[in-house]
Amino acid sequence: MEEPLKHLMQELGNAINDSLSESDRIAEAIGEIKRAGYDVFLVLEATIGFNRRDENSEEDDEEHSEGNEEPKRGFETTGKIKLTSQDQRFLRALKIAVDEENR
Repeated sequence: MEEPLKHLMQELGNAINDSLSESDRIAEAIGEIKRAGYDVFLVLEATIGFNRRDENSEEDDEEHSEGNEEPKRGFETTGKIKLTSQDQRFLRALKIAVDEENR
């Protein structure tokens, strides 16, 4: 992957993290959970897709917008997640199934 793209992706990740950590609403909800006697583990997963645009992409977009066809979009994920036993218990408590094959 190209270095400028890596840098931009890191900046996006930092911006998302900053937004979450500065959110009064999230801090309040976490505080309520802690006051109820629980530890909080917050793990969020975001899938971000990107494709390099061709120089002809504007022409292609105009061609697709004239017809009834939707423009084709592609997304690729490459990440895997490692769950601890605490993660698994937490997800089960929320009734979230974990696909063992994709861990």
